[in-house]
Amino acid sequence: MASLQQRRPASGRPSGTDGSDFSYRMVVDSRYQKVAKGKRRLGFLIFGQVVSQIIALAILFITSSEEKEFDRFAMLSISTGFLSILLGEIGRRRSKSALLRLYTSISTISVLWSVARIMNSPIYFKVMQQQSLNGLTTFELAEGGRVILSVILQVFVVVTSLGLVQNMSPKRDS
Repeated sequence: MASLQQRRPASGRPSGTDGSDFSYRMVVDSRYQKVAKGKRRLGFLIFGQVVSQIIALAILFITSSEEKEFDRFAMLSISTGFLSILLGEIGRRRSKSALLRLYTSISTISVLWSVARIMNSPIYFKVMQQQSLNGLTTFELAEGGRVILSVILQVFVVVTSLGLVQNMSPKRDS
């Protein structure tokens, strides 16, 4: 019992400090906290992009095997998307703002290619003529939904990565 009382400090303050050293203690700049939150958020967004690209790849292979024709433009969009994800993950983990900027640009191009592919496909014309989703196959609906979600996800990616790059850049005093 005596040994427990010896270990407990007499007051709530650690031994050896009188509280006057507060001005010498380090305070974490809010930028670093914002960078940590931004990296975490970007990690979730990149995971969402990975899921979207895997779905696109699955739809591409299933529809290509049914139609006996391979959509090269879709494969270009998917491969560009995976390349951007790789750059984004490396940039996020290593705090490389140049890679994050490149990731944002390439992933935006990939999403725009997906949108252009949908806009030039029979899916778009069917929907515009019929003003309805009736008559679309399951894969056409899945691809359309995936592209819409990819566009929404990309908006969050751009906002998050630009904020992250801004907070990672050193502030210069004028």
